[in-house]
Amino acid sequence: MAEYMNMDTLRFILNDVLDVSQLCELPRFKDYDQESFNMLLDSIKAFADKEMYPVFKEMDENPARYEDGKIVVHPVVKTLMKASGKNGYIGPTFDYEVGGMQLPHVIESASAHVMQSANNSLPGYFALTGGAANLIISYGSQELIDRYVPNMMKGAWGGTMCLTEPQAGSSLSDITTSATRNEDGSFNITGQKIFISGGDHEYASNFVHLVLVRIEGAPAGTKGISLFVVPKFRIAENGDLTPNDVITAGDFQKMGQRGYCTTHLVFGENNNCKGWLVGAENKGLKYMFQMMNGARIDVGMTAASTATAAYHASLQYAKERPQGRRILAGGKKNVEQEQTFIINHPDVRRMLLLQRAVVEGSLSLLFQTSLYHDLSKESGSEDEREHYHDLLEILTPIAKTYPSEMGRVSINNGLQILGGYGFCTDFPLEQYYRDIRIMALYEGTTGIQSLDLLGRKVTMKNGAAMRRLTKEIIGTIKEASTYDDLKKYAETLKEASKTLEASLMHLLQFAMEGQHERYVADATIFMEMMSNIVIAWQWLKMATVAKKALLTGDETYTANFYENKITTMQFYFKYELPKISAAQVTLMHEDNLTIPEVKEGVF
Repeated sequence: MAEYMNMDTLRFILNDVLDVSQLCELPRFKDYDQESFNMLLDSIKAFADKEMYPVFKEMDENPARYEDGKIVVHPVVKTLMKASGKNGYIGPTFDYEVGGMQLPHVIESASAHVMQSANNSLPGYFALTGGAANLIISYGSQELIDRYVPNMMKGAWGGTMCLTEPQAGSSLSDITTSATRNEDGSFNITGQKIFISGGDHEYASNFVHLVLVRIEGAPAGTKGISLFVVPKFRIAENGDLTPNDVITAGDFQKMGQRGYCTTHLVFGENNNCKGWLVGAENKGLKYMFQMMNGARIDVGMTAASTATAAYHASLQYAKERPQGRRILAGGKKNVEQEQTFIINHPDVRRMLLLQRAVVEGSLSLLFQTSLYHDLSKESGSEDEREHYHDLLEILTPIAKTYPSEMGRVSINNGLQILGGYGFCTDFPLEQYYRDIRIMALYEGTTGIQSLDLLGRKVTMKNGAAMRRLTKEIIGTIKEASTYDDLKKYAETLKEASKTLEASLMHLLQFAMEGQHERYVADATIFMEMMSNIVIAWQWLKMATVAKKALLTGDETYTANFYENKITTMQFYFKYELPKISAAQVTLMHEDNLTIPEVKEGVF
């Protein structure tokens, strides 16, 4: 079987770079240690090898579809849902009391990486179920928890999040799905939701939809949005399931992730759809953001994992494909020599290094962010929890965006390595390229994430989160500077951080002058700049750990493994980090070209 991810790299980031075993000292995770984490990940890899990777291409060739009023998905979804319930893949971070494993989020993210690398269409079926169950546990009444969560945790029932409507798109202020009160405490629900991932299929006997709705008479805008449980089937007193007037009106045929169904749902067409309020009225968007923030990290992980699988496919091809000959001294080729494998051509090696720099840098950032999530919840003091929460907040939009955007660039380079074959269905690169395109759209587009970063996270608490992140980066710079071979890279990152600071100070002038639209007009360019620096930080951190291992004779991994990490860091600092200079020119340019009032009539 072809390699689609590397377990040594996964363990290196988790155990050596991040030292996730520190979490085992916290009361919540005291039942675990590094060995148990490794055993869990090994078992998931075995499952992914057997059940998920072999049907990756098949699910694309026979996509989920709407047929005779039903959604038809690949039979492996049945296997997956049963195994997910049995093995604890649904809600593994939940409390023991509700059927969870109390795993750290960072280990859940590592598990997701293994499975998403094997088959990026499958994990969403159970992951969204876990996310929906978590919302009910967090904000719902005990009655709602008892009624829905057990069957969701077993994998017998599915769960979804329903936000988007045809006329509203990402503008949740404009949703029109409505709720009217019933005397029994339920509400009648009427409306439509589109782009509902995993919204219906035959391998779950019920679907528990978490739906954003506006109660009749609620305030306009996002302040009037409430969250409801709206099941596909209502539960009678004797436990029987009866239809709840939730109609699957169709599905969306997509360019990628074709094995993962995406549905159009209609609620209350016959005025007989009941929903039950989760938490307080008009707090629905706040509640849903718990699921959305987690989902943003999940999307980043899916992107990084898809790009990881593409990298390994590219690497395998480059090692096996003979073509051309190396250029000898004097610029000549010896045509009598046998052809060399294309991995020996400098430009192919450049593209492979770019792929590795992007995917492993992304993974390190995603696991770092997930670790901050755990520490923000479980650290001993309130100050520590606040510190890690701020870091989580500022890194989340980057952790979603960089892997989604640069992962696509990475796969594009892999497709280029394969040449004409990369464009053909004989090899998986074209599928990976199609699959990853949705990641920059899921859970808020790149533009939305960039607005969140520059417009909210950078300025939150008067810049407290930004200062905390800067302190973390400085700590890595100082540690790297203790090694002669890494000093110049540490200094480069230090100067890059100053470039970011100067650019931000320039933009903040507009905010202080009340020109808020001008302040965020180039938020996407700022996202590119800051992401580049954050990934450079992660690579310097990895290189520092690798250098220390080489000097101390650590044999956990081979010397070649550690040296490859340092080489990839050097590549990133040579080829990728310098791009911040171009971003600075754009951010500090005097021309203002995109605000309508300034350039009216351009289009």
